[in-house]
Amino acid sequence: MVAGKVKKPGKRGRKPAKIDLKAKLERSRQSARECRARKKLRYQYLEELVSSKERAICALREELDMYKQWCLAMDQGKIPSEIKALLTGDEQKAPQSSSNKIPKNGKYGSSGNSQNKTS
Repeated sequence: MVAGKVKKPGKRGRKPAKIDLKAKLERSRQSARECRARKKLRYQYLEELVSSKERAICALREELDMYKQWCLAMDQGKIPSEIKALLTGDEQKAPQSSSNKIPKNGKYGSSGNSQNKTS
């Protein structure tokens, strides 16, 4: 006896509620179904994400190959028609803009900027 209280032998804490075993199993099965459904959705999302990234990579590789071909052609002294079209398109747009004093730093380097400064 401790301080007037009688100790009872056995477990301490809350007694487990007597839950029907069938109901417990059904809840467990339902939880497993929901978990599998979430997992399936997660994998579908990840597969779609991977395929979109693969498509983007392919497009970027094609663009890189195009730029490599352009560089090889320019190293041989040839200017590809695509670059000519881009350069002539930039020259046509420049007189139309109202602020020609400050050239934009674009993709095509300083060749377009030096033309604006001298003209």
